[in-house]
Amino acid sequence: MSGMHLSKEFFELLKAIGESKSKQEEDRIIAREVAVLKKKLEGTKKSGPAGSPGPQKQNQLATNKKKAKEFLVRLLYVEMLGHDGSFGYIKAVELAASSSIIHKRTGYLVCAACLSPEHEFRFMLVNQMQRDLASSHVLEVCAALIAVTNLITADMAPAVHTEVSKALDHQAETVRKKAVIAFHRLNQIAPDVVTRSDVIEKLRKVLCDRDPAVMGASLNVIDSMAAVDPIPFKDLIASLISILKQVCERRLPDAFEYHKVPAPWIQMKLVRILATLGKNDAQASNGMYEILSDCLKRADIGVNVGYAVMYECIRTITTIYPNPTLLDAAADAISRLLGSRAQNLRYLGLTGLAGIVEGHPKYAAAHQMAVIECLEDTDETIQRKTLDLLYKMTNPVNVEFVVDKLLLFVRTSQDLYLRKTLTSRICTIAERFAPSNAWYVKTITELFEISGEFVSPAVAQNLMSLIAEGSGEGEDGEESEEADMLLRQHAVEIYAAKLAGPKARLPRVLVETMAWVLGEYAFLSASYTLDDILVKLCEYSTTPTLDVTTRKFLITAIQKLVAQLGQCPSHAASVIDAYTKSRDVDLQQRCMEFQAILTTSPHLLGEILPVDASCEDVGVDENLSFLDGFVAEALQNGAKEYEKPEDDDDDDDAGGAYALRAGAFKMTPYEKPTSPTAGSFHVRGVGSGGPGGLNAGVALPPGAADAYNHGGAPMAQTTPSASSGEPQLVLRSNVANVWGRGGLSQPGPAAAPAPPPAPAPVAAALAPASSYGGYGAQPVAAPAPVPVQKSAAQLEKERMAAMLFGGVVPGAPAPPPAAAPPPPKPATPRAATPAAAPAPPPAPPAAEIDLLDMAFDAAVSAPAAAVDLGPTELLAPTPMDAPPEAPPAPEPAPAPAPAAPEDPFAASGLLDGLSDTPLAALESSADSKFEYNGQKMAPMPITTAQFGQQWGTLASTSPLSATSSKVASLDQYMSLCESIGAHKVEAITQTSEGICAGIVGGTNVALIHGKVAPGGKVDVTIKSSDANMGGVLVMFMQNTLQ
Repeated sequence: MSGMHLSKEFFELLKAIGESKSKQEEDRIIAREVAVLKKKLEGTKKSGPAGSPGPQKQNQLATNKKKAKEFLVRLLYVEMLGHDGSFGYIKAVELAASSSIIHKRTGYLVCAACLSPEHEFRFMLVNQMQRDLASSHVLEVCAALIAVTNLITADMAPAVHTEVSKALDHQAETVRKKAVIAFHRLNQIAPDVVTRSDVIEKLRKVLCDRDPAVMGASLNVIDSMAAVDPIPFKDLIASLISILKQVCERRLPDAFEYHKVPAPWIQMKLVRILATLGKNDAQASNGMYEILSDCLKRADIGVNVGYAVMYECIRTITTIYPNPTLLDAAADAISRLLGSRAQNLRYLGLTGLAGIVEGHPKYAAAHQMAVIECLEDTDETIQRKTLDLLYKMTNPVNVEFVVDKLLLFVRTSQDLYLRKTLTSRICTIAERFAPSNAWYVKTITELFEISGEFVSPAVAQNLMSLIAEGSGEGEDGEESEEADMLLRQHAVEIYAAKLAGPKARLPRVLVETMAWVLGEYAFLSASYTLDDILVKLCEYSTTPTLDVTTRKFLITAIQKLVAQLGQCPSHAASVIDAYTKSRDVDLQQRCMEFQAILTTSPHLLGEILPVDASCEDVGVDENLSFLDGFVAEALQNGAKEYEKPEDDDDDDDAGGAYALRAGAFKMTPYEKPTSPTAGSFHVRGVGSGGPGGLNAGVALPPGAADAYNHGGAPMAQTTPSASSGEPQLVLRSNVANVWGRGGLSQPGPAAAPAPPPAPAPVAAALAPASSYGGYGAQPVAAPAPVPVQKSAAQLEKERMAAMLFGGVVPGAPAPPPAAAPPPPKPATPRAATPAAAPAPPPAPPAAEIDLLDMAFDAAVSAPAAAVDLGPTELLAPTPMDAPPEAPPAPEPAPAPAPAAPEDPFAASGLLDGLSDTPLAALESSADSKFEYNGQKMAPMPITTAQFGQQWGTLASTSPLSATSSKVASLDQYMSLCESIGAHKVEAITQTSEGICAGIVGGTNVALIHGKVAPGGKVDVTIKSSDANMGGVLVMFMQNTLQ
């Protein structure tokens, strides 16, 4: 039988509890045990009548201390399982006074676990703890110190304060170690008795204790106190670094090693304290870099406790002031954790990746597939941590993918806490990064349906405000109203379809939002008539389980639709009549008033419940002129005229003070701010850490301060240089900085516009880029890579990774363009529809799109409304009322080729058979398509909006400036682009600019922007996902143009 140190009764008790099948069976077992313990622990019993000197049966507690200890432990089980064991508390207090250290510790343990802080028995232990603290027996002192941390209250702290303070200087290291924790506990419960300064003073002394265990105990207190206020411990950084260095160099005794890792728990605590002290402090962090790098390298020995130290180092590196070398080392460590087969290590890797990606998103590039695999892992903890990572990685590019994944987990999860957390996160990122208002309405409605009980009412209010007030898109009132009506029609179609679907129990927030939207804008529906929607609302309003507030929303919607119809159908009249007898006074009053209007003044329904008037201001007569007739009649009947009461002295004083304040208010308008001129910003040098590089008096743009904190500099708008080979793109001047924090962070700022690069040979263009620079390197032509056959599952994972990491990693390929949903059909006017204009047809989106507008990283509280962006950009699309393009001019006849100059070396035969004939690979014809790695370019049919979005996600830029004899007009340039395999996206005749898109091999995207100047000069900029392909395409177009 196992557990030979237990009695048979105790063993049977534990066995019965473990084998119980239900809570009721467990309660019966504990009830029997309580009866047994009461009998065992009751007082002495007399065997004879009262007063007789018969023998007395001694209590087992007095005769058998071993049994007494076991009874109290069994009493502890009774308390842990939720039953009352107060009948044995006094015996625990008595056992704490025992001379046996085992019994004393058992008594203290039961008292600490069972006695509440207000229990009177605690005061009975104060004297015993004082005696034990002053004892010469080390174990008794340790037992008392443990009891102090669990039993002492604020009222009892002064009684033991002195003895605990003396224990800090005890000769036994075990006592000193426990005294540190007890002294900190006294500071927590009685800060007026043991002040914070007293604890810090003692900690400075204990930190230098000769015993490493005592020093390690002080680290726990320092960690706890530094988390509240790190400033008093800043001067200890050098000492903590010195201690950590000694630990890493194995200067501690061998007894502190665990699996060949020296004092791992002391290392983790020291590294954690350094993270607290070095956060947002560059000077303090500067001294930590070397020891953290050394600690990270030494911990990677392949054991679990080493991985724990490694994770703490990663966490500290991402917390303190950033250092590029350390961040690279942390990213390498994260990759090893993510690549492990152990689920615990993968969990640590995901946690570390979430910490480093939040401030440095470029390090996520190497882990795209690992994150996708973790998202599909069967381990629920891995999935949850991956969802946390997705939430921190969300940006305007991947928000749709992330929200779809979060909604999937909300729909399938049974964990209420997880559903509540994910619901809150979906609301946050949907409001912040919504790509369009229609998407936001659809997403929030779906969230209402699957997790409506966890949605805040403010989210529904924001959604209704967005639908009612509109987005304000467009540059004039007509376009703005048109976009708003389309949004409302989209919302009406969604809610009408849900109302007409199978009758189900919908969440309250969804029903209320649906009732309000249909009540205001049901006439916009192209699929349902007003009468159809009214019938469904009447049916749903009779659901018996509805909340009274939700029923009010439905009744109000019914009344609005009746007013829009101009008549009250029978089904609506029966519902209104039924709720005139409602127990809710407000609902009853609404229905009775509506009935009265119907019977007495039905012609007023249109004025009382107007169509689409939720945002109209209600006119208020502040003078109450409508009461003038009543007042005049009352005065004629002898009523006394109202006399304004005289102001008292207090009011006069207040009025005088207000007059003084009003007089001190300056009415002079502020001076108009001066716009910064071109070139007023200059780029800081590499390695600078603050925004000192800006001219004085110039305000930082949004996000620029964060960019400086990360060692970068904002991209400043400068005057286009005439010598620049790349065309200068005029971006919007009042949008958020795209290259700031959260946007498309580039590796570094450009000091000045670079001159156009000289044409490179084909071998150099095809050579892979070296990570060590090009000093002394010879360009070698790389062989064409052999295409790798990938499975459908692998391709799907790569597609998901591209969608997820779009906008997070600068070098990540752009996600494939999603097909835009078809706009809802415009509503057709009906006889029953009120005199409201039907929804106009959708406006062509081309008039609102800036091709290179990549300012999608600005955080917004709701789907952002577009604002007036000033003058038209160079790449703005053609307005709808622009004149038609002129027919293409006939291509001029090619000029005769000049005679080749005579080469004296070739004439003398010194070239050994070599000729200057162009290579076949560089020859191109007008109808030849561009080919890369054996695959030809195919047209990529995308819209102008998708072109502008993907332009910012492609990292490689290849400029070209050439004078062509083949291209004299924009039409000829666009024809040339189509001849090499690109798709013509748009041609802008006003500025002689055109954009095209092509794709090679299904993955390599090339976006081409060109501008044709008089005289045959062509400026081309190519954005591509593959830098080598972009260089080859530039050379190909250069040869094609010539």
